[in-house]
Amino acid sequence: MILSKLYSTPNSPSKKDPIKKALLEQVEKQKEAIALSPEKQKEAYYRSVMFANEQVPLHEPLVGQKFERYLANFSFRKQQSYDLHKKAAKHLPKIASILKSYGIPEDFKYVPLVESDMNPQITSHKGAGGYWQFMPATARLYGLKVNGEVDERKDLIKSTHAAARYLKSLHKQFDNWTLVAAAYNVGGGSLKSAIRRQGIDNYYNLKLNRETGSYVYKLVSMKQVIENPHKHGYKRYAQTEDKYQHMNERNLL
Repeated sequence: MILSKLYSTPNSPSKKDPIKKALLEQVEKQKEAIALSPEKQKEAYYRSVMFANEQVPLHEPLVGQKFERYLANFSFRKQQSYDLHKKAAKHLPKIASILKSYGIPEDFKYVPLVESDMNPQITSHKGAGGYWQFMPATARLYGLKVNGEVDERKDLIKSTHAAARYLKSLHKQFDNWTLVAAAYNVGGGSLKSAIRRQGIDNYYNLKLNRETGSYVYKLVSMKQVIENPHKHGYKRYAQTEDKYQHMNERNLL
């Protein structure tokens, strides 16, 4: 009899006290509302944003503002097209596989989407061309044929192998993948000069030309809209859960 009393489950205070029970339930509802508030959702989402396994410092006001601006440019609301996702579905798995074989972070697969929109026929006013927008001299240096008869910058597989070799060489110079992305855009020598002149080796704090200063933000934004289609309005491609999607989330950032 004594043992049965010892091991029986006592009534919880909330069952004895209905007022206390109601208060506890109200507190839990408030906690849930705070957890799912747009502000908290945004904060948690921003903590999840990474590039090449490095967290993007979106808690810094200027970084957060720039990210929001470029992210909005890639949203469905702005693009009004599913072309980005169609091209990503077709080409990115092949690109990612090649990059992986060289030890390059997968996030660099978004470079051709940002550089050329996956159009190998595009040539810049400076002469950069192909999927990865290689300058002719750089393309030849990393194993591509570029002459009057052949332009292997327009070959997705060959140019991706060349890009991987180039990215790997840049990483040996900078030992930081975010800086590698910036160097891919502006050139290793120019980036080294900026770092030396400013005494700063953090991409997000460097003062760079407009194109390079926005380059990583474009890559990160492209990654977000491709990996989180539902969140950014691309509902046709939201067949499965987004890589980042809060429970009951409704807001489009």
